[in-house]
Amino acid sequence: MQKYSVEVSDRAKTMLGTHVKFLAQKSSSAAHDIKAKLIKAIRSLSTMPERNPFYEGEFVPHNKYHKMVVESRYLLLYQIRDGTVYVDYIIDGRQDYSWLIR
Repeated sequence: MQKYSVEVSDRAKTMLGTHVKFLAQKSSSAAHDIKAKLIKAIRSLSTMPERNPFYEGEFVPHNKYHKMVVESRYLLLYQIRDGTVYVDYIIDGRQDYSWLIR
């Protein structure tokens, strides 16, 4: 089974930090928990990242980003190229992310 390297963009790291900080205002244990789950999900992309479907959006190029849903509300968008998985976005699905598809 092929192992992929996983790279997280600066933008995605910032998005992760923003989600965790926001949640920490309500519950530090919940923030710690979601951070651990998101990091575990990202690391899992080193094996079989193609297991997740492509993200389909009107203005997103066809078959560019795969999507992974974590805890039913966080959306990881990533690309697979030349043995590397590039995580570009970590989105809280409860927020408006229409800016992504414009």
